[in-house]
Amino acid sequence: MPRFIAALLLCMALPVSAATQVQVTTNLGDFVIQLDEAKAPTSSDNFLKYVKDGSYVGTIFHRVIPGFMAQGGGFDADMKKRPTYAPIKNESANGLPNDRATVAMARTQDPHSATRQFYINYENNSFLNARGSQPGYAVFGSVVKGFSVIEKMAEIPTTRAMGMKDVPQQPIVIEAMKIIK
Repeated sequence: MPRFIAALLLCMALPVSAATQVQVTTNLGDFVIQLDEAKAPTSSDNFLKYVKDGSYVGTIFHRVIPGFMAQGGGFDADMKKRPTYAPIKNESANGLPNDRATVAMARTQDPHSATRQFYINYENNSFLNARGSQPGYAVFGSVVKGFSVIEKMAEIPTTRAMGMKDVPQQPIVIEAMKIIK
């Protein structure tokens, strides 16, 4: 058997490294986020740091805007801010667009201010993407299972609370997050 065929057969038998997946359990149900660590290594590592330390547990989706996005991970049910690690470098020029079901880092006007808050896009939100030298919001993964849970979030009426708009009247609590793959 020629060497290149033997090498090809050997490569076909090797396991392919699967993308990291995180199961998010909320009081509305479960969904799964698949990370794109190749295109968004810094954002993915940052997200996983909070998953591994358990500090997303007990946080809420504090901002839900139907047709736009659901944002969470930074406040508890009493709207108290959770502690953060240092802000990370913005990776919005990674080629991953803010499309429906993608997950991205929330930030302030400072492009390099993302810490623990993330959001999930309800629709294609191209205006959040990087354009030329203008930074956008860094996508680092997508919801690959359970997007219906995200859609349920948009059905809950919102109000103003603690100076913020679009806060769900019924808290949407993250009860657990675990790496499943």
